[in-house]
Amino acid sequence: MTAAFQDAIVVVTGGARGIGESACRAFAAGGASVAILDIDAEAADLTRDAIAGTGTGTGTRVWSAGCDIADEKQVEDVFARIDRELGTPDVLVNNAAINPRMNPLKLSVELWNKVLATNLTGQFLCSREAGRRMVERGSGAIVNVTSIAAASALGRGNFAYAVAKAGVEAATRELAVEWARHGVRVNAVAPCQVSTHSFAAAAAELDRLGDSRLRDYERGIPIGRAATPEEVAAAIVYLASDGASMVTGVVLPVDGGNLAMNAGGSIG
Repeated sequence: MTAAFQDAIVVVTGGARGIGESACRAFAAGGASVAILDIDAEAADLTRDAIAGTGTGTGTRVWSAGCDIADEKQVEDVFARIDRELGTPDVLVNNAAINPRMNPLKLSVELWNKVLATNLTGQFLCSREAGRRMVERGSGAIVNVTSIAAASALGRGNFAYAVAKAGVEAATRELAVEWARHGVRVNAVAPCQVSTHSFAAAAAELDRLGDSRLRDYERGIPIGRAATPEEVAAAIVYLASDGASMVTGVVLPVDGGNLAMNAGGSIG
């Protein structure tokens, strides 16, 4: 990758693993200085150390901090620290999320509130802090990570997660319109299943037990496989880049054609 983000400052939530880690690596490779935020501070530090020195830009720095994005004060404090340590963010990637699957009939209000606090309110809090800075400066890009679950029901206990992600898509459009004239673009990516380490481990274990559930999911993806974290990160980088300067308010599926295929359709 060329140094497309030379001297840019990028904040990634949930940056220690999976899609977030891949996004951090991609932005660092493009010359950006990256702030890795994660509720697991130790994991964020390990990812920071692994990425440090890999950026192509001479000014590339990698910084990390523990942060529970559902906590308003923690979010405000960590953005103030980023201001001091790196400078004003040019890009925010709202990636952090949780998905404790639960049958809606058994879902407690406590768990419902926890999912919405992280997956929806947390993204709002980070967008608000980054947006305040970007609007004042007159430029910036925010990329939210949502899910195909926001547009097409998955079942299997994804109720609270899907509702929160649908809220993220609405927030993406609303903030895009609110901030467009201030030079701030807001977009989202909507992945299908992603072959993170945990997904691969689950698939291997289910295969060992003769359970075909995860393979059945993949058969609903016309391309025939789950996405990789790097493929989702590439879409995030595009939406944050100058190449997408006329793109705002968009939810970009990274789903191998999943949403395009009718439930009664067939591949090939």
